[in-house]
Amino acid sequence: MIVAEVVRSGFVESHHHGSVVVLDATGAVRDAVGDVTDPMFPRSSNKPLQTVGMLRAGLVPADEADLALISGSHYAEDFHVRRVRAMLAAAGLDATALRCPEALPLGADDRAAVLRSGGGPEPVFMNCSGKHAGMLATCVAAGWPLESYPEPKHPLQVALADAVAGLVAEPIAATGVDGCGAPVFALSLTGLARAFLRLVDAAPGTPERRVADAMRARPELVAGTGVADTVLMAAVPGLLSKGGAEGVAAVAVPGVGAVALKISDGAMRACQPVLASALRRLDVAVPVIEEAVLGGGRPVGTVQATW
Repeated sequence: MIVAEVVRSGFVESHHHGSVVVLDATGAVRDAVGDVTDPMFPRSSNKPLQTVGMLRAGLVPADEADLALISGSHYAEDFHVRRVRAMLAAAGLDATALRCPEALPLGADDRAAVLRSGGGPEPVFMNCSGKHAGMLATCVAAGWPLESYPEPKHPLQVALADAVAGLVAEPIAATGVDGCGAPVFALSLTGLARAFLRLVDAAPGTPERRVADAMRARPELVAGTGVADTVLMAAVPGLLSKGGAEGVAAVAVPGVGAVALKISDGAMRACQPVLASALRRLDVAVPVIEEAVLGGGRPVGTVQATW
């Protein structure tokens, strides 16, 4: 199903296919297009659900704000990196324990600053290092082995799979390897939206609500300055948002409903216009954050939702 189109200089240049599901406040499907029941990999949209599993497995964060970073895909700004190191130190570890790949910060200015200082790629800069630090801290708390924590059969990953399956109310269809090297669980868009709604509707103090509250209280830890998830949560009170690679987005608003979407070709630039159009069906207005269509270095077009 075509859900967005790229318009350049007034001409429709290309289309993006995808799937979208909109749930009402009760969790019932209000609107849907495309395939919203077959499994797909939500990529980093899995993270808040995995963080719930970590809390259930014994994670005790030194600061509730750490839950936002564990659930996020940070841009390795200074405050992100400092918090990752502090989380590891609180667990008696340092960055050498991380098993995510080396990377440079995602933001151009921070990346340039690292290179100017003579530094280079490090695991702590990788945008999933917060999740990995949380996984390590959970293993320390539970007395589980550290070296093998990303392996699917590790007790940590078994516990996280169980937690995710319960939150989405469906079996995990497949377990893959995410870009960071940790397991990623395949599930449906409907299950993903349902799980996000459960997080925002959960009773205060529960693992689900603690994760949702931490992310909404400190949205800058979930992504970064000017990044979509951070901007959306700062703009709409109560909104919970977490995007994932390859064109995935999931959002929930307590007492209103939830949205989950997947752009089939993985184009992230189509996510925000489609997400904004879906949320309008729930009478939720959000800022549309889109990547400009450029020509000669200047904006010459837009990405527009069409579903």
